[in-house]
Amino acid sequence: MENIRNFCIIAHIDHGKSTLADRMLEITATVEKRKMKAQLLDQMELERERGITIKLQPARMDWQGSVLNLIDTPGHVDFTYEVSRSLAAVEGAVLLVDATQGIEAQTLANLYLAIDQNLTIIPVINKIDLPAADVEKVSKEIVNLLGCKIEDIHKVSAKTGEGVEEVLNTIVEKVPPPSTDKDDLQALIFDSGYDEYRGVVIYIRIFAGNIKKGDKIKFAANDEESEVLDVGYFKPHWVSSGELHNGNIGYLITGVKNLEKAQVGDTILHVKSSAQALPGYKEVKPMVYAGIFPQEGDDYQKLREAILKLKLSDASLEFEPASSQALGFGFRCGFLGMLHLEIFQERLKREFDLELIVTTPTVAYNLYLSDGKETILTTPLEFPDPSKVAKVEEPYMHIEVVTPKEYIGGLMSYISEQKGISKDAQYLDEDRVVLNYSIPLASILVDFYDNIKSISSGYASLNYDFADYRECDLVKMEILVAENPVEALTTLVYKEQAFSVGKKVVKKLKDVLPRQQFAVKLQAAVGGKIIAAEKLPALRKDVTAKLYGGDVTRKRKLLEKQKKGKKKMAKLGKVDIPQEAYLAVLKR
Repeated sequence: MENIRNFCIIAHIDHGKSTLADRMLEITATVEKRKMKAQLLDQMELERERGITIKLQPARMDWQGSVLNLIDTPGHVDFTYEVSRSLAAVEGAVLLVDATQGIEAQTLANLYLAIDQNLTIIPVINKIDLPAADVEKVSKEIVNLLGCKIEDIHKVSAKTGEGVEEVLNTIVEKVPPPSTDKDDLQALIFDSGYDEYRGVVIYIRIFAGNIKKGDKIKFAANDEESEVLDVGYFKPHWVSSGELHNGNIGYLITGVKNLEKAQVGDTILHVKSSAQALPGYKEVKPMVYAGIFPQEGDDYQKLREAILKLKLSDASLEFEPASSQALGFGFRCGFLGMLHLEIFQERLKREFDLELIVTTPTVAYNLYLSDGKETILTTPLEFPDPSKVAKVEEPYMHIEVVTPKEYIGGLMSYISEQKGISKDAQYLDEDRVVLNYSIPLASILVDFYDNIKSISSGYASLNYDFADYRECDLVKMEILVAENPVEALTTLVYKEQAFSVGKKVVKKLKDVLPRQQFAVKLQAAVGGKIIAAEKLPALRKDVTAKLYGGDVTRKRKLLEKQKKGKKKMAKLGKVDIPQEAYLAVLKR
């Protein structure tokens, strides 16, 4: 156990975590050079396409007589829960900062999480080989933040490998080995996945005792008993070892068939053990809710199984069955943010070949009724008659925007327009500022981050976390297509913004909906009153093209006949709304 070092890499998105992990695997000869590829630990095709890490990924390396267990973590704020789970399984953290960008919002957030876990922090500046790198300036930022000495900061290029060996040596020297003198097994489940051939694969960190193939074990949360069918570690592929010792990180395959039994944060114990469960993780609270429905009703069971499998590797996902008159049976799902929703939807489509309808995302509101009842409102369709509502409270977030000082004016104006309430501003150095605001979650749901980036020419970064609930004035806005309400597009909006939002939605629908054989009315309504409208023109066939010569009344007769047909179609016709149209409206 003295030669084990468990650590993770934390950073803001796109600061080079996966590239640094690649170099470490290469330098320690964990992966042969001929088998190396960029973002080796990013297993999903989606991660490679977008250039972001979505899932934490462990790997074991051997270096100078020590066993180094690395966990590569995501950088986007929507996947902070993945980071927090990684931190609970290690004793040290490499804090990676981009030499061209400096300390950004998620750098701060992840650092605070690591400090809360009392981890040993190793500061590293990456991308020193780039022409725009300002190592001296970024070093000062880190010294101000951590209070460390400037010589304690490693300067590396994860791309070329420069300085990475020194980081590995420092990990061996400074990260403490696991410490415990208990013999009874206590293994924390920090992640899990599903394999078509092996079933549920559980990722564990052993905090006490040992575990081996054939052991009888139980899950502390539900007393479910099982047998260890296989146990091993990550290289980064699975290597069966037959046994895992105290302090190690590895995987476990059991006879568990129920996908809901292997809960992330649970503790694995020996069947006859009297050991206590480990603290686990605090329950994560979804911020964004959306309905997920299969386009084909027959796919409901397939969708359920797919969501259960994704839930194994995505502990922050919440879901429950839902039904709709228009959309049939599906699920109401809770997410940590819009990127989380987007990735989840894309994975269902790619990995399970499902065509979906996703309803307009909304946040969770506290609803207080006139009769004294309280409930949590997660779907606009459940919003009652306004006369029955005493008050509605919406979630507010605390946001941190890290920006160069020249963009402060534009950013403050924009955040104030989005109902942001300024708290304070702190200078990281003479050029960079952290702006702290309270803002409704609904205001940052869709395109807030993109606009922040646009105003700051890409230099600002954003981090947010939940603050509290505050009273607001909401109305339910329905969207009617061909005078039929579209449930998936029903949404809750601020009363004073209903007109402008309704106008934007119907205008967007006019741009993205395919034209029909008849004119289609597009309307936004609040409480039965139409507040915005557009008309999608009909496709027209030139019915007079076949006529040549003769009386003009022949033309008029044909045109009148066509006109009557269009009117009849407008009364009876239905409009199928493609998924692309739903997505375009969600991103309005």
